[in-house]
Amino acid sequence: MKKIHSLMTAMLIFCMVFGATSVAFAQDGDQYATPELAAAFAGEYAGTVVTVDGPFVDQDEVLFYETMASFEEATGIDIQYIGNKEFETSIAIRVDGGDAPDIADFPQPGLFSGFAASGDLVDLTTFMDLEDVGTRLGQGWIELGTVPGADGTSAYYGIVERVNGKSFVWYPKQAFDAMGYEVPTTWDEMTALMDLMVSDGYTPWCIGIESGTATGWPATDWVEEIMLRTTSLENYDKWTTGELKFDSPEVKNAIQIMSDIWFNDAYVYGGRESIVSTGFGDAVAPMFTDPPGCFLHKQGNFITSYFPEGTVAGEDYDFFYLPGIDEAYGSPVLGGGDIFGMFNDRPEVRAVMAYFTYGEHLKEWMAAGGAIAPQSDIDLDWYGDPITRGIGEIMLNATASRFDGSDLMPSEVGAGSFWKGMTDYVSGTIDLDTAVQEIDAAWPAK
Repeated sequence: MKKIHSLMTAMLIFCMVFGATSVAFAQDGDQYATPELAAAFAGEYAGTVVTVDGPFVDQDEVLFYETMASFEEATGIDIQYIGNKEFETSIAIRVDGGDAPDIADFPQPGLFSGFAASGDLVDLTTFMDLEDVGTRLGQGWIELGTVPGADGTSAYYGIVERVNGKSFVWYPKQAFDAMGYEVPTTWDEMTALMDLMVSDGYTPWCIGIESGTATGWPATDWVEEIMLRTTSLENYDKWTTGELKFDSPEVKNAIQIMSDIWFNDAYVYGGRESIVSTGFGDAVAPMFTDPPGCFLHKQGNFITSYFPEGTVAGEDYDFFYLPGIDEAYGSPVLGGGDIFGMFNDRPEVRAVMAYFTYGEHLKEWMAAGGAIAPQSDIDLDWYGDPITRGIGEIMLNATASRFDGSDLMPSEVGAGSFWKGMTDYVSGTIDLDTAVQEIDAAWPAK
């Protein structure tokens, strides 16, 4: 594909789709998003502590701390992040026990909206001006954070502070090139490449879906990708709202296409039986052995945080777009993101939440790789690697884009029966018909 200007691409797609406009990060009190943010930079909250709970662990947790370090230094606010692989379970326990963190990072809109509906989250418009927020976050991102509260009235409860693309296949570039392999541009070409790798004595895919209580989510990503490539956007949208059942031909077909790869032991490192027990972050390790244990791994751009230390983008690894399947559905892109909600209403917590609306807070993470800013007030030079440039190109050329389907579903399904059903199906404890029926049964009554 033709290379286009470095990092401009990533921002172009977000600005085109979500209509964001640019504004510089203010450094004088009158122009800060809220009075609390101005007071924070004036040192009025020095010595206070703000707790943030979320799913960031390992390198992602380190990057979060690094990207917030300048804010802590400038304000004296101590931000304490509580990373937990079992976040989806632990946050419910904390809130129910009256021990909610000040702020929580929700990777699923469905989980986030549940806490808004229960009245646990603070309506951000009580201290934020949506018109001001809209100068940095486009309307699409604001709408994603606008959900019904306890009284049924929709309000702005969550800030989309970081986004990522998911429709990518990663590979060990040096070994891949040495074998003379070519990047596939169609699903048939990818299948042919897989068969060629097998005939050469190699295993095409590394796959792992273990993630603590969130085990199974990588499988749901695969199903969502294939849904976008085999049926209409209207059907995808109906599926995420429960109008199109998992037991429908469209969804079962998508799962079967995934199964044709996953259940072929020649295609998967360790075979089918290893998938459920392999951590999603650990799954990439065999790709970097000599010779590679596998050549392909499908995952979002954040996965580079789990690559071995010292690996260089564009040299040790590269990626390609997960090809389309049916030409009728073009080249869609699947994405995700983090929504930050606020449980405890104190001035210093308000200041931190306001800061999340500025691209400035992601500067270090963008430089390190693995994060794309939805905020438009960034300096494009903050992006520090060619991977982000390539991701931007793919997103710009996408014929359609959709948010992660399981993240849009109610938490009972998206972070519950869908994860579990796919895990049980992949492990072989239930068949496909049973899996989809059990997933459908968990859908909450309307």
